[in-house]
Amino acid sequence: MMEWNVIWDWLSYDPQKPLLFNSEAFLYLFLGFFFIYILLKDVCRLRILYVIAFSLFFYYKCSGIYFILLILSSFVDFYISDLIYKSQKTVTRKWLLVLSCVINLGVLAYFKYTGFLTENFNALFSGDLSFDTIFLPIGISFYTFQTMSYTIDIYRRELEPARNVWDFMFFVSFFPQLVAGPIVRAKDFIPQIYEKLHLTKKELSYAFYLIIGGLIKKAVISDYISVNFVDRVFNFPDNYTAFENLLAVYGYTLQIYCDFSGYSDIAIGLALLLGFQLPPNFRTPYQSTSVTEFWRRWHISLSGWLRDYLYISMGGNRKGKLRTYFNLFMTMLLGGLWHGASWKFVLWGAMHGSVLAIEKAFRIPKLTNKDVALKLMAGILTFHFVAFCWIFFRASDFANALNVIDNIGMLEWSPQNWWSVIAGYQNVAIVMLIGFLWHFIPQNWQDQQLLSFHRIPVVGKVVLFAVTIWIISATASSEVQPFIYFQF
Repeated sequence: MMEWNVIWDWLSYDPQKPLLFNSEAFLYLFLGFFFIYILLKDVCRLRILYVIAFSLFFYYKCSGIYFILLILSSFVDFYISDLIYKSQKTVTRKWLLVLSCVINLGVLAYFKYTGFLTENFNALFSGDLSFDTIFLPIGISFYTFQTMSYTIDIYRRELEPARNVWDFMFFVSFFPQLVAGPIVRAKDFIPQIYEKLHLTKKELSYAFYLIIGGLIKKAVISDYISVNFVDRVFNFPDNYTAFENLLAVYGYTLQIYCDFSGYSDIAIGLALLLGFQLPPNFRTPYQSTSVTEFWRRWHISLSGWLRDYLYISMGGNRKGKLRTYFNLFMTMLLGGLWHGASWKFVLWGAMHGSVLAIEKAFRIPKLTNKDVALKLMAGILTFHFVAFCWIFFRASDFANALNVIDNIGMLEWSPQNWWSVIAGYQNVAIVMLIGFLWHFIPQNWQDQQLLSFHRIPVVGKVVLFAVTIWIISATASSEVQPFIYFQF
């Protein structure tokens, strides 16, 4: 019999071990949750309340007592949006929208930007203002954007309110996408709540495909190269050669993609198992031939949100060319700040915004498959610009980022030494090679891969899933040596 203290550990919040999709605890919790969920498939109202309860528990396991903040945010936004919908006075509706934005952005600013603002105030005015350490609830940026989009869509008369506050809370707290996206639009998600629950064999197969692939990306590729190489180099770049610094940048470029897209794939797959369609969030972004195309493929739900609720709200491309370029720049600059409370994120966003504006100004044409050489060159340039920007995203501060860049600047042409470095990091190099080959597989090959997966019997899919879980468990265990630690 399982000891009570083990059960208590599973049910209680541990700030050192927030609940993640790739954890063993989540697997067992989800299996128990899913069994009851299936039993409630024909009892809509009870099923909604059940999912809300599990989602709040999931968020409690991620952020502790701050699950109450999620509840309060849901109630406030639902009732303000309801007042906006019912009001016929333009002035009243505008003030209610402003109130909603102030509350949402105010809460976000307090938890995410208080320290950042305090540091800059003290630096500018030689002040000594200070606050106690403020805990940042996981996913607060994501669910804040979701509730704001709901209110704005209702203000624009593009959406009718949810039937009741519980349906709205279901939308906000839905655990597959709660902490890391995709950022779901209410107009796409809420109508699905009222549909009859069903899951076809093809959807079940696709869900397994996404979950297995996402787990491999997140827990095998991303975590492995992070712990065994990238973190070490970025923490002490001067302890490593120029080539090792360069490899660490390539490694982080792969790591962040596998981390973000892997988590999104798992979220989309889990939602599909529950009968809900979430939008795709990543489409092989490093195959892009321009930064504009990159942002159509990278974190699609976020870039779409920034476009529809920030860029368009600032005027979009409706107020002349100069204003269009400014709007693009500011959208990405603020998007950078959304990612983190630091000037390095602002610079990261500003660099992307600048290139987006330049591409818009010069109307860079989309290359076709006939332009093989140009497409290859544009792809290489785009990839390396994105990788260069990731240095500031990953580095602990500006000094650390510039240190990595300076070290790479001392790179010499020495294939023999490069090969020696790669041989020294044989396992890391093989995992990186697998990750990049997987990413750069042509789309028609990926489609064929999915069709082949559909043909595998359900038993075979379950076996593949079990093997994936074993690999992840072995990787996380100090007692078991998984295959990626062996010498190939």
